[in-house]
Amino acid sequence: MLYHLYETQRAFLSPFSEFASASSKLYAHPLSPFSHAPGAQRMAASFDLVHRLTKEYEKPTFGINTVQVGETEVAVQEQAAVEKPFCKLIRFKRFTDDAPVLTKMRAQPAVLIVAPLSGHHSTLLRDTVRTMLQDHKVYITDWIDARMVPAEAGAFHLDDYVNYVQEFIRHIGPNVHVMSVCQPTVPVLAAVSLMASRGEKTPKTMVMMGGPIDARRSPTAVNNLAMNKSYEWFENNVIYRVPPNYPGAGRRVYPGFLQHTGFVAMNPDRHMTSHYDYFLDLVRGDDDSVESHRAFYDEYNAVLDMPADYYLDTIKTVFQDFALVNGTWDVISPEGKKERVRPQDIKTTALITVEGELDDISGAGQTAAAHELCTGIPKARRTHYDVIGAGHYGIFSGRRWREKAYPKIRDFILDHRK
Repeated sequence: MLYHLYETQRAFLSPFSEFASASSKLYAHPLSPFSHAPGAQRMAASFDLVHRLTKEYEKPTFGINTVQVGETEVAVQEQAAVEKPFCKLIRFKRFTDDAPVLTKMRAQPAVLIVAPLSGHHSTLLRDTVRTMLQDHKVYITDWIDARMVPAEAGAFHLDDYVNYVQEFIRHIGPNVHVMSVCQPTVPVLAAVSLMASRGEKTPKTMVMMGGPIDARRSPTAVNNLAMNKSYEWFENNVIYRVPPNYPGAGRRVYPGFLQHTGFVAMNPDRHMTSHYDYFLDLVRGDDDSVESHRAFYDEYNAVLDMPADYYLDTIKTVFQDFALVNGTWDVISPEGKKERVRPQDIKTTALITVEGELDDISGAGQTAAAHELCTGIPKARRTHYDVIGAGHYGIFSGRRWREKAYPKIRDFILDHRK
């Protein structure tokens, strides 16, 4: 019922949002007589802010059309390498007519970036992808909004997530390097563990960044919520069915708008200040600050619905049973076989874990716990790196990612590509 009420509210606000957008332009356009009226800039800024607070945010694009490889700028094209009901594997194919650069790119390692399925779209990792493309062939998991997946496609569980990752690894090939950011560190470790247990060739390296491998360590507010509320509480309070105006009508989901409410509730004062500063920047005509605010919130406010089964499985497996670290996690394969997750079986894959000093999503030591599980990997092929001064997003986006974390990861991959 709540989802239906939200959709009704969204439909009600839509014309007001468009009216606010048009009014803002009326007071801001230099050819409009209203733009010369007293207080026109404040009126334009006010209407613009109302528009952005009430509009619906669509999934952003990656928008990566070119990238610098050495001294050469090369073209980039997105290609769907594998299409599954709940995810597309996207390849960022690079093109150039420069023969030496083409030879160089062909020799660079392939990296599978496993993006989080935790509210935001995979475009949240845009800066991660753009930076990695300088020295790597890059693939990324592009998770599909569950409300857009028809009910006849069936359910999607955490086990399916693990199986998807294995399929993508096999598709790219045994020389792939896997990078997981936040939530997928757990299913990626499970996927590689299962492959190792079966005797399959595993990726060259695993890069694990800011994820809840062991959520008991330095628990954050996010961890405490997941650990202190019962499974039944989550099922009864955050799970709803998709309304009939979407392809996934009737599917049980954790709605994106509820997740967004939770994101904002974590730091309400910061968001209020940010919007007020945006209003002042509009009045002052500070275009750079205005565009920076818009770019951030175009991404931050674009959310997707998560499949209910996957979300509830994650709550129970990762944050309540701690099945990975307790050695009690069994995953159902596509063939219906139950397989125990044994990270100690990984022998040949090198491991680097990365944490942010100020991470308030995955606390200190949660990702580093992977080293205690992956005892089969020689110590010489394992390392940990703390990004000083970085919060959760800073380890994969922004200046600290580009200047501190990325060089460590790039060099680690190069050192263990053979």
